[in-house]
Amino acid sequence: MTVEELSLGVPKPIIDALPESDGAAAQDMQKAVQGLETRLNRAIVDAESESEAAQYVVDAIERLEDHYEKYDEFVPELRAWGQSPIYAIAWRNLQGDLILQLQEYDWLKPHIDRERNLRMVEDGIRFGKR
Repeated sequence: MTVEELSLGVPKPIIDALPESDGAAAQDMQKAVQGLETRLNRAIVDAESESEAAQYVVDAIERLEDHYEKYDEFVPELRAWGQSPIYAIAWRNLQGDLILQLQEYDWLKPHIDRERNLRMVEDGIRFGKR
């Protein structure tokens, strides 16, 4: 199996939206993205087929979606407490952008849709977990 290695990054607009401080948040984001990229590429290399590799990517997409929702819930809560939600917004936006980055790989596109549909429909008749 020969597939293109994943290359993920933190978009410049997200970094630019962070307050000018010591750059720790930007570094944390870059480390988190590098870790995700490394784990996914390792899983893809170890996979026996493109379909199996896509399963790992779909797992990651689902985790990113969960994180996106959690960060999104923090925004109004932080505002209610009179605190700036800028970091929650930046991390939320990063999760969404990473999902888009993963969906841009041509070799993954058909597998992602197929895997997500398989997960949605448990036995071909009834919806699972819903």
